Amino acid sequence: MSHPSSETLVRECLKQIEDQNVSLNAVLSVSSTALEEAQQIDVARARGDELGPLAGLPILVKDNILVQGWSNMASSQVLEGHHSAYDATVISRLKAAGAILLGRTNMDQFGMGSSTESSHFGPTKNPWDITRIPGGSSGGSAAAVAAGFAPIALGSDTGGSIRQPSSMCGVVGLKPTYGRVSRYGLISLASSLDQIGPMAHSVEEVMRVMQVIEGKDPKDGTSVALAETSVPELMNPSLKGLTLGIPKEYFLEGMDAEIKRLVMEAVEELERAGAKVKEISMPHVEYALATYYVLMPCEASSNLGRFDGLRYGYHSSGTNLWDTYERSRGEGFGPEVKRRIMLGAYALSAGYYDAYYRKALKVRTLIKKDFDDALKQVDAIVTPTSPSVAWKLGEKFGDPITMYLSDIYTITANLATVPAMSIPCGFSQGLPVGLQIMGRPFDEETLYRIGMAYQAKTDWHKREPV
Repeated sequence: MSHPSSETLVRECLKQIEDQNVSLNAVLSVSSTALEEAQQIDVARARGDELGPLAGLPILVKDNILVQGWSNMASSQVLEGHHSAYDATVISRLKAAGAILLGRTNMDQFGMGSSTESSHFGPTKNPWDITRIPGGSSGGSAAAVAAGFAPIALGSDTGGSIRQPSSMCGVVGLKPTYGRVSRYGLISLASSLDQIGPMAHSVEEVMRVMQVIEGKDPKDGTSVALAETSVPELMNPSLKGLTLGIPKEYFLEGMDAEIKRLVMEAVEELERAGAKVKEISMPHVEYALATYYVLMPCEASSNLGRFDGLRYGYHSSGTNLWDTYERSRGEGFGPEVKRRIMLGAYALSAGYYDAYYRKALKVRTLIKKDFDDALKQVDAIVTPTSPSVAWKLGEKFGDPITMYLSDIYTITANLATVPAMSIPCGFSQGLPVGLQIMGRPFDEETLYRIGMAYQAKTDWHKREPV
């Protein structure tokens, strides 16, 4: 079967961006060299040259992943005028595999948000309904894939920032095990939680990108050498022998009845494919939200200390050094970023460190133990990805607590450092709903296997916004 030329594919993507991005605001800028690179790959292919595994494939990149020469700003004014001096490791690996970097996508400032409304460049809209949010913080990447701007986009996930927008835009999104993908060149939010991962329409596409970007990187001490990588062709199509756990703590009173119904129907589909299902208990996950919203702001306040208005990015001169710091940071950071920096600085301050930060670390250990215990009984854990479908623009933006609650199902995987994937499993009110699958550390293969078995029996992942 002959596939379209790389040039044709890139032209189609650029045309789609040109036609629709004005209303969606998902892509912040496109690469000026993408077409030329595609033409070079077509020439090399015609010559019979050996090409990389992703040769000619257009990929969009979240604005917090550095690409040399690009103006990566993490969608924050504080990095105005900044141009990346080097490539993130995932980017150099994609380039080596022949992928074409198409442009950068919109996001919540520094990854802080669940709706892509806190961007300095304005909110991204959901392609299924442009009066609604796409989820966040990788909302630009999710919306772009759903709208056909590119077959693949990279996102980052600190508390659900790949999975929650993937769920709300009807695409597949993977947060890999912590350490599977190098964080070198990712603008840090919370270093013990952040992971880069791919978003696409199918599990197989996600796997193919992971094959390229995963593995040990000498520039990131937390990255891990992998024994082997998963290959789609070698996947076992049956789920016989697998046991899926349904944690009762994730299906509580007040949960959206339609989302619960769709998730349970998806579980029944997985049972028909051969999986066994059992109810499990994870008693400490109810403390996950509180734990996350202590630890993440603490790490963020530390990581964002480098943005001082002097070394790079936005600068506002004051009467003295302290005044310059205050003005540069006060004007450069948005309200949500300032809120989290203040929360983190407070929790780390003398007198409060033990009461908040140290206690949160202990609870994180208990949550991790819940996952370890559960994953001894079952091969994977299945839950909803988000407690609701995409809400209206502006609906929760002024209410941070309500906004934070939208992360309730996703943050546990980051705290426990396990892999988690969201796949489309239906529609409620005409909007996509996601099924979340979580697994043992470095056992992404089981997630892929479950996801591919589900996609073989359903067509939710093939639906496109009109």
